[in-house]
Amino acid sequence: MRKFVVLLACVMIALPSLVLAQDKVGGGLKKRVAVMDFEDKTGHGSWQLGSGMADKLATALVKSGRFIVIEREQLKKLMQEQALGMTGAVSAGTAATVGRLAGVELMVTGSVNEFGQKESKIGGSGRFGGLRGIGVETKTARVGCSVRLVNTSTGEIVAAEDIAEEESKKGVEVSTNDFDFANTSNFDNTLAGKAMGKSITKAIDVIAKAMDKLPWTGRILKDNGDGTVLVRPGTDGGVKVGDTFTVYSLGEKITDPTTGEELGQTESKAGTVTVTGVQEKFSTAKVATGKGFKAGDAVRLQ
Repeated sequence: MRKFVVLLACVMIALPSLVLAQDKVGGGLKKRVAVMDFEDKTGHGSWQLGSGMADKLATALVKSGRFIVIEREQLKKLMQEQALGMTGAVSAGTAATVGRLAGVELMVTGSVNEFGQKESKIGGSGRFGGLRGIGVETKTARVGCSVRLVNTSTGEIVAAEDIAEEESKKGVEVSTNDFDFANTSNFDNTLAGKAMGKSITKAIDVIAKAMDKLPWTGRILKDNGDGTVLVRPGTDGGVKVGDTFTVYSLGEKITDPTTGEELGQTESKAGTVTVTGVQEKFSTAKVATGKGFKAGDAVRLQ
């Protein structure tokens, strides 16, 4: 028994080191993600729930520290340049195209399907509907959404999940004046804000699991012509001096002949590069093998 206790203690002491070792397997590299406006299917159009939820999800992803998150304004500008709408239903092919232009591995799209409350009184019955300022015995807010995750390299939907969460409190009044995404502190303290927060937490778990299955991808920014190249990202993505990447040249775009939807692009191994200098947004790397790299070529861990 004594030997077992000593062995267990040794395992517990070693566990943090084992966890750190596992974290270093991927080189500490952060993958890139972007969040498009969610489609609003609730009928509360004036509340801008689709863009509001997407903003809050993007903010939560940033705070998690696990990903590089493309700024929403940058994404909107990119979509305007491509004459694409930011709101409403977006096909997987469109999301993948925008994602490749933004240089991300994963695009998040989805919809807000429920945003309402259930009012309950002693001896009464509950109902879900619009949020109104009515005092009741118990009030429950419910927020439901669908999340779809698109692999930008293939255009494939790698995960799709319906999420619904509730938050309840007795003897409260809730006014629609509180549901203002511009006033984050007020909204987050409402029942609906807390229910949305729970939904977003679940969505982040779905995103993290999908990201684990995708290879980390950087991009060649420029071939300097002197045996060095510029690579994105830099320290913001966890790149460090000494990292060695395989470069893949992009080839023919693959399009579905029936729908015209862009499905992805062929790739071929073009060489390897080793990082010699790192700045916040990009890195400098020395060409180890290969030549003729082009802006947009993919780089991945060997």
